[in-house]
This record gives sequence, C-alpha cells and structure tokens, in this order.
Amino acid sequence: MLTIDLSGKVAVVTGASQGLGEATATLLHGGGAMVVVNYFADPFGTNRSRADAVVARLGERALAVPGDVRSLPDMEAMVGAATRHFGRLDLVVNNAGIVRDRTLKNLTSEDWSAVIETNLTGVFNVCKAGAAALADGGAIVNLSSISGSLGFFGQANYAAAKAGVCGLTRVLARELARRAITVNAVAPGLVLTDMGQTIPEAARVKMLEQIPLGRFGEANDIAGAVLFLCSPYARYITGQTIHVNGGWLPT
Repeated sequence: MLTIDLSGKVAVVTGASQGLGEATATLLHGGGAMVVVNYFADPFGTNRSRADAVVARLGERALAVPGDVRSLPDMEAMVGAATRHFGRLDLVVNNAGIVRDRTLKNLTSEDWSAVIETNLTGVFNVCKAGAAALADGGAIVNLSSISGSLGFFGQANYAAAKAGVCGLTRVLARELARRAITVNAVAPGLVLTDMGQTIPEAARVKMLEQIPLGRFGEANDIAGAVLFLCSPYARYITGQTIHVNGGWLPT
C-alpha cells in the first residue's frame, strides 16, 4: 500500500493555531513530520491558547512558536527555534493571512497595507528566512486563493496579495531549483473557516451556484493538497498554482 511518509521531516506552518493552518499541521504530523505550529501573539493570548491546544492534541513532534510574519526578524527567530529544537527544516507552509474587505471607494491605505504586509510580504519574509535553513530536496507551499485569479468584488487588497503570491512562487521555484527545493502554491476556493464565514450569506449562495461539486471546501480538502505537495510524490512539481475549488475554475 502506498502511503505518504514524512518521517524525519520537519515542517513549519504559519498561522497554524486554527483553520487551514491547523488542519495542515495536523495532516503533516499525521504523515510522520515534526511540526512547528506558528501563531501570532495577539494581546489577549487567544492565538497562543489555540496553538498550545493544537500541540497538546498532537503530542510529540509538535512545537508552538510565536512570530509575526510581517517581521523578518521574527521569522528568522521562528526558523531558528525550529532548527534548534528539531535539528533541521524540510518543509515550509505559508498559511497565515487576513482579510480587510472594502470596495475601492472605502478601502483605506491602512486596509491595503495591512493585507499586503501580512499576505504577501509575510510570505516573502518566511521564504527568505526559511530558504537558508531548508534542507536540499525540501518544499515550500504558499497559500494563494481563487480570489487572486477571479478578483472578487471588494477584495482589491486580498486579490492583489494572493496574485502576488503566485508570481513569487514561480520566481522562487526557479531560484531554488538548483537545490531541488520545490516551491508551489495552493489556491483554495471558499472554505468555511472563521475567515470564510465573514462572507455574507447572500454572496455565499451565489458562489455555491458556481461550484460544480455542489459544496464549499473543507479544511482537509486544502490541507490534503498541501500534504501531497510536501510529499516525495510531488518532487517533479514546482512553480505551479494548484487550484482546489470543487471545479469553480478561474477564467
């Protein structure tokens, strides 16, 4: 029987205290990997509590590490914590992200900057910090979005950031190929995580009508694609954006 065996591999997953990040960390851990559960240290300690709960559930081979993806020093410290604790780094998953949806008329420069800095500059920071430590033959998977291709109403900042992630992915795939490090992106459709739930119900109904499989995605649908791209079965796939959206194809 064929299985995905990540035994001995070390993975960092950003924004892994909940949602897609938690699902991804769980699947990678289930495949045998040692996992760093990254979280943003909010003032109320909510994310830390969630990250600690994820680590407690996973048990051995999991470590919670704080860090703001907007800060390169934070990401360098996170990578350092991973390599000190587990001895190496093989897999990097850029999942952390936020939304600040507004029409162009109402979109402030602060709304624009917050999303770009987290969803695009954050990916750059993690890739820059992680690439130096990644073992040859490793993998980077960046979370993009169907919004980066379709450009949903009111998501100028989010769509721009996620489209930028795809471009960054293609460049890094070329730059890191000499070390046999693959770099790919996964572009989910709508998944009803806490972030997905912020979309108004009326808009979700219209979206659902466009999905041939007739349902919204689940966290494990996306995490499964990430798991595959982190596995040896994907070692000849790089520079690609894999759309995981139930057939809701970008035009």
